[in-house]
Amino acid sequence: MPKIPMDGKAAKRLLGYVWKGHKGQLIAVLICILVSAITGVAGSLFTQRLIDDYITPLLLSPSPVFTGLLQAILMMAVVYLAGTLAAFAYNRIMVSVSQGVLKQIRDGLFARMQALPIRYFDTHSHGDIMSVYTNDTDTLRQAVSQSLPQMFSAVITVVAVFIAMITTSIPLTVLVLLCVAGMLLVSRKVAGKSRRYFIRQQASLGSLNGYIEEMVHGQKVIKVFCHEEKAKEEFDRLNGELFEDADAANKYANILMPIMGNMGHLQYVLVAVVGGALALSGISSLTLGAIAAFLQLSRSFSQPISQMSQQFNSVVMALAGAGRIFALMDEEPETDEGYVSLVNAREENGVLCETEEHTGLWAWKHPHGDGSVTYTKLTGDVRFFDVDFAYEEDKTVLHGVTLYAEPGQKVALVGATGAGKTTITNLLNRFYDIADGKIRYDGINSNKNHKSDLRRSLGIVLQDTNLFTGTVAENIRYGKPDATDEEVRAAARLANADGFIERLPEGYNTMLNGAGAGLSQGQRQLLSIARAAIADPPVMILDEATSSIDTRTEAIVQKGMDGLMKGRTVFVIAHRLSTVQNADAILVLDHGEVIERGSHDSLIQEKGVYYRLYTGAFELE
Repeated sequence: MPKIPMDGKAAKRLLGYVWKGHKGQLIAVLICILVSAITGVAGSLFTQRLIDDYITPLLLSPSPVFTGLLQAILMMAVVYLAGTLAAFAYNRIMVSVSQGVLKQIRDGLFARMQALPIRYFDTHSHGDIMSVYTNDTDTLRQAVSQSLPQMFSAVITVVAVFIAMITTSIPLTVLVLLCVAGMLLVSRKVAGKSRRYFIRQQASLGSLNGYIEEMVHGQKVIKVFCHEEKAKEEFDRLNGELFEDADAANKYANILMPIMGNMGHLQYVLVAVVGGALALSGISSLTLGAIAAFLQLSRSFSQPISQMSQQFNSVVMALAGAGRIFALMDEEPETDEGYVSLVNAREENGVLCETEEHTGLWAWKHPHGDGSVTYTKLTGDVRFFDVDFAYEEDKTVLHGVTLYAEPGQKVALVGATGAGKTTITNLLNRFYDIADGKIRYDGINSNKNHKSDLRRSLGIVLQDTNLFTGTVAENIRYGKPDATDEEVRAAARLANADGFIERLPEGYNTMLNGAGAGLSQGQRQLLSIARAAIADPPVMILDEATSSIDTRTEAIVQKGMDGLMKGRTVFVIAHRLSTVQNADAILVLDHGEVIERGSHDSLIQEKGVYYRLYTGAFELE
């Protein structure tokens, strides 16, 4: 993860989320907190009246009448009830506010995640990203719903109590302030030590979640290679780091409460002793009721401060989570400076015209600087000119790659692992932008195409299948959200997936969970092919599309693939050279360069690298 902002900006930004869209609720919360604080102070001051105006006279009266005392007690009961209801109200409102804030943050997170480039997901652990959605947002929930209102309540209570203390006894107020200063000093020292560990705890938790996510996905590999003990060792290491960070953070956080509590008790004793001494010496006009009331006030003064120091740790952890959240939200989104869009078109007298309805004919709408607009038929003509590319600076993957695929051609890319085959398809989709050279699509520089429109014109079937929770039909329809049931079935038949789908318990309405865990790898791939087929793109990319399918299934799929590829420009990446023999052109790549191009027969005749690969003189790695 990038550097986590832990300055006042994170707190200010978080408060902005809290305030935005919840102004009315927060005003109601502040009013309730104010009522709760005032009732608390009123209860403490009532103690003085109770002792001096009621209890003491009644003790000295030969025939005491308790009517006035009863009325006063009932009045205070009403005051305390109002304070209790106010406290309940603001806590209940803050639950709603906190959930609303979390919804806003999750919406913002997901929206930004969808706008991030592929590069981000290639360089960040998926588990760590998930930790932002779960652990980090949960720390915010606790802080917004509990810590923030308690801290606001504490501040208001402290101010109200301070005013009441001054009016009661200035000398005792000075004593309390000295005690509180000591409490704040201790709190600062202890909380400062825990702060950095809370930040490290959130980062360690993200790393651990990322590792667990990898292990869950790779259980088969772990068991095949008997890697269980090594996996446990690495987990123990990461879990140990989390333990150490969490232990250190909570060690200081947990000792803070007893320290502050004992210092509060010490303050209580000092106030009682000093107040009694002042009253007995006659230096002050303190009465027994005033001393009792001040003891209550001093407790009400120090307790919120103690609570604030305790909540500080929760706020620090929340700000650490907020820093990770805002770091993700501040990631640079994928830029798109393209201005050539893909539109529906029809042909009138040999001239392409834009239309609203779907005609099956697509055109690139190319506006020019002079205000004119030209329309270019989408045919799937793809050309690379001296393309250089590097995922990392100074580590060039492609060197001066020049290739072309004419409309309707099937172009196969073969070569060893790392030769640059998948990179070419990534550049075609503009998942990454090239460092040098040009890529033209139907004669238009691909940098001028809107990325979304460019990708809409391309279909892709990956080696790794990605199915989503939903029915079989919904997964196929992913390639065309408005597709009819008949179009779904037609796509399935084209991919030769219709047979096994019909044998499923509920056919096309069978629910898939866990990325299609109930299906074989070949069946999942067939659905992936059907999903690409329903999109009906003019250009198709097949990245090892049949590598995970057995030989018998491959023969079935290949027939569907031939139907899928008919009339389209197709890029095929394959290790099995038998699957690309019928390609119109075969490109052999080596270390990011195209070293051979030709048909199967012509390359065999040349007896070059392809010939040696085909005959087994050496193998793809």
